[in-house]
Amino acid sequence: MKNQKKLNTKNNVNSEEPKKSRRDFIKTAWKGLGVVAGLEITGLTLHYLVDRKETNYGGDLFEAGLPNEFPIGTVTPFRRGRFFLIRMNDGGFLAMSLKCSHLGCSIIWDEKIKEFVCPCHSSKFSIAGDVINPPAPRALDVFEISVTEGKLFVNLNKKIKRDEFEKSQLIYI
Repeated sequence: MKNQKKLNTKNNVNSEEPKKSRRDFIKTAWKGLGVVAGLEITGLTLHYLVDRKETNYGGDLFEAGLPNEFPIGTVTPFRRGRFFLIRMNDGGFLAMSLKCSHLGCSIIWDEKIKEFVCPCHSSKFSIAGDVINPPAPRALDVFEISVTEGKLFVNLNKKIKRDEFEKSQLIYI
């Protein structure tokens, strides 16, 4: 009788699905990770290749503030508006895009060397946005500035591409 119970138990185990081995689990996990990685690469490639329009953050005009709030020779970042407001040494204002003209990385202002630096490929720009160190092909883009009721407004929908800085790009108040 004991032999029959053991035989029946063996038969029941054999009639069920075979257990997956550790090797089968790892193969399945690698396939899943491969699919996820492929989707990520495809998404990033499409995001890079598709022409993206500039985002309008809360309207056409961005209120920067009163002119006397910006001392002469300063660079003020407006990250939400995606620009720097520069007050040149002669008192003129320039609203410059914070996107590098090479691949669109966000540039930073280095106060020590008084230059804009792109952390992606080490392009450098002067305070006026001219290229000092390539691979950037041209000067940084600027935005149109207007004055209404004594306040500075930057038009985020009026980005001006340029090859180099010209004094006529400054706004004086």
